[in-house]
Amino acid sequence: MKTVYKAQLLQKRKWRIRKKVTGTAARPRLTVKFSGKHIYAQAVNDDAGTTLVFLSTLDADTRKSSVKGNVAGAKSLGAAFAAKAKAAGITSVVFDRNGRLFHGRVKTFADAAREGGLQF
Repeated sequence: MKTVYKAQLLQKRKWRIRKKVTGTAARPRLTVKFSGKHIYAQAVNDDAGTTLVFLSTLDADTRKSSVKGNVAGAKSLGAAFAAKAKAAGITSVVFDRNGRLFHGRVKTFADAAREGGLQF
């Protein structure tokens, strides 16, 4: 029952954040999902309902460098995501922490993306 309750609280936080955070074509929403082993990040234009840039630890380029879902992996993936977003013409984003607290892997990813040149 405890895991069900924690999942319900996470879903409530996601909904509460998504009420306030939306992405546009000029400033897409950078959403980050952390599973036990992997990290998924995408820039989303909510007006059109499209994903502009996607990167995860499962991609071929990141698998070669053996990036995991830990704090070190979050740092390298954040820098790689910033580079890929800048190549796609995205310089400013709205950060969606996806219901997670802003510490640990989330904070490390965000800091690395900021160092890579993204503004949020």
